This record gives sequence, structure tokens and C-alpha cells, in this order.
Amino acid sequence: MDLRIFTEPQQGATYDTLLGVAKATEDLGFDAFFRSDHYLRMGSVDGLPGPTDAWITLAGLARETKRIRLGTLMTAGTFRLPGVLAIQVAQVDQMSGGRVELGLGAGWFEEEHKAYGIPFPKEKFARLEEQLAIVTGLWATEAGKTFSYEGTYYQLADSPALPKPAQTKVPVLVGGHGASRTPRLAGQYADEFNMPFASVEDSERQFNRVRAAAEQAGRRGDDLVYSNALVVCVGKDDAEVARRAAAIGRKVDELKANGLAGSPAEVVDKIGRYQAVGSQRIYLQVLDLDDLDHLELISSQVQTQLS
Repeated sequence: MDLRIFTEPQQGATYDTLLGVAKATEDLGFDAFFRSDHYLRMGSVDGLPGPTDAWITLAGLARETKRIRLGTLMTAGTFRLPGVLAIQVAQVDQMSGGRVELGLGAGWFEEEHKAYGIPFPKEKFARLEEQLAIVTGLWATEAGKTFSYEGTYYQLADSPALPKPAQTKVPVLVGGHGASRTPRLAGQYADEFNMPFASVEDSERQFNRVRAAAEQAGRRGDDLVYSNALVVCVGKDDAEVARRAAAIGRKVDELKANGLAGSPAEVVDKIGRYQAVGSQRIYLQVLDLDDLDHLELISSQVQTQLS
């Protein structure tokens, strides 16, 4: 079971804060540092000092880390043209020495689009399908050949399909709760399927749908990695759990019901329930980015029991 650190910087974080978390992620033996792709805070937090761009952040971290994987849950398809995104991700992959992964989603948060003048189209999912085809198609095109695409929303003519990532294949993540279209896209394009903030039972149902969709697309169900994203709040005792829950504005009972919360033993037990239905990787949504002791506790008391 891989444990990855997943951050939500739109809630309030500077690049230096994210760098501190990424370096702790690396030093403490976690597999990867991921971040969301949002430009507007959510809920009652002030979001200060303001948003950071996902791929600019990852470019910086690519040069300041050595081992950990780096990626997004999820890059918003509404924010970037697919050809430009393919260039950005390939360049950051080169900068990292081949450690980048691309989570790509349709985009959903209308308010942030209004706040920063970003178009918010109605046909987001159909656009996402074309974006996945284009990004993966550009990367897969042999050097010296060209890539063309004629879609409803995007058209590319004789692209040199450059630059190439450092990796032979950048892992692509698709995720979500949709019962039909999401599994189909994952089965066709994804190297990993991520189920965000879902119960064990809902995760099992969705994993089974994705496996079936992969087989329908001519792949094996086991060709994909299956993962979950869950909020995390761990403490050595009840008082520490309560303190960490209060720091992120959540209730302990709610966190235990909907995430990974409680003592290290409780969290290990719940991770085991996800593993039993096929989850191979957990993205730990860490909401208090100043509490690096939290990461140390998870590393020493949770991760060691899973390795």
C-alpha cells in the first residue's frame, strides 16, 4: 500500500509552505507529493495569501526534490488547452528526471472560473475525452512524426508532438464517481483510477466498473492502479486527534466516518478495509500544511505498519 501526500493549497499556502511539505514528504519516506488544481478557496477559510498554480509549483518542486513522484489530483481541463498542457507536463517531467504523473479531470468549480475570467463550458466531459486523447496522443507520437486530431472542440494539424517527457510514458490518472462515462474514460486512457472521498463500499463498486470498462477496451483490469483520496487526521491520543480536527474546522466523528481519522491503529485498520476491496494506493489529504509533526506521526506509526 503506497501512501501519498495530497495538498489543497487554494485553502491558503505559499510556495515555500508547499516546498516544506514536499521535502518532509520525501524525508519521511512517502511515495509522492500531489496537489489540487484550484484558483479559489473553498469554505470559510480566507485562502491567504492567494492561489498558487499547480504546474508552476510542480516545476519548482521538480528541481528541489530528488525521489518523490509529483502530480495533480486533478488538473482542471477547463484551465488549459490540451496541447499546451502536454508541453507543460512533459517539461516538468524532464525537470524532475521522470517523476511526474498527470491527473486530469473535467473541472467543476464554477465560482473560480468566474473569479478569474476562465470560460466554464457546458460540455466539460466531452472536452475531457478529447483532451485525454490529445495529450496521450502527442506523447505517444514517435519523434520525427507528426500528430493531427480533428475533434468537436479541439483540432491539431501536423503537430511535431514535442517536447517528449523523460519517462517513456507519463502515468495518467482519471477519477470520479460517475457510473458510466468515468469508468469508460479510465478504462481507455488511465494508468490509475482514483476514487475521491468515498466509502469502502462505493469504492469497491466503482473499481469493479472500471475493471469491466478496461476489459471492454481490450485491456486487463489489472493494467490499472486503483487508489483512493481521503482526508487524514491522526493523533497519538484522543486529545491530539481533537486538536488536529479543530485546526481544520472538522468534527472528529465526521472525519472518522468519511476519512482516515483517529489513532494510528484505527487508521491502519481502515486502510486495510480499502485494501481488501482493491485499493493499492491512498492519497492522504493533509489540510493543515503547517503541522509537519502530523506527517512524522503518520510516517512512523501508520506507514511502517503498511510496508
